[in-house]
Amino acid sequence: RSLKINIEKLELKAENMPIDIVFEDENIAIINKDAWINTHPTPWIDWKSWTLVNALLYHISDLSSIWWVERPWIVHRLDKDTSGLIVVAKNDDAHVKLVDMFKDKTIKKTYLAIVKGSVSKDEGRIETIIGRNPNDRKKMAVVEKNGKIAISNYKVLDRGLKHTLVQVDIETGRTHQIRVHMKHIGYPIEGDMVYGKGNDYAKRQMLHAYRLVFTHPITGENLDLIGKLPVDFKDSLKKLGLIKNEF
Repeated sequence: RSLKINIEKLELKAENMPIDIVFEDENIAIINKDAWINTHPTPWIDWKSWTLVNALLYHISDLSSIWWVERPWIVHRLDKDTSGLIVVAKNDDAHVKLVDMFKDKTIKKTYLAIVKGSVSKDEGRIETIIGRNPNDRKKMAVVEKNGKIAISNYKVLDRGLKHTLVQVDIETGRTHQIRVHMKHIGYPIEGDMVYGKGNDYAKRQMLHAYRLVFTHPITGENLDLIGKLPVDFKDSLKKLGLIKNEF
């Protein structure tokens, strides 16, 4: 497949922001993104600064020339307050192939989430249609029409008194998919101020893109990468009694 190159580039500046580079070669880089950092510029913030894009400009000199105005080099995204692994293309060939791989669902993405409540089943599959919330266009929701199929598979890793640590493997990548799906089955993510029920301990949603498993788009190497948990996630595990599993 070919990609259309948008030549109307934003005038972005390189910023010396600390980033955790989990893997890098001449073709791709995998970043373990902190929470609180936008993946790319958006109209809702000072949209030319303090994003992962600005940090990449500082830390990585050779990047793909394929450029969308709002999201250069980055093949997928994470919500601002979601931490974890994100893929960056460093040349056009890798960029095109990575886009195809995400579309073809050949990249396995695993998340860890702390949810409110004791999840009754040890594991489950959630398959719904997700689209814009008809009552609030800024939110997503499980809908009956005007949406796209969304599939999440969850597994309980540990239960505390009032919270559960779950592993979620997604087969699709809809906007806010895990957050919407966990709310849909009655267990909103701790700290999620948009889809939660309030009275949260955490100051951001406890959702972390923990693992990526895929074949390198250029070399064919089998990659299995882990993004270490951020400090606030580890602290939440301890304070909420979810410490049986070490990460």
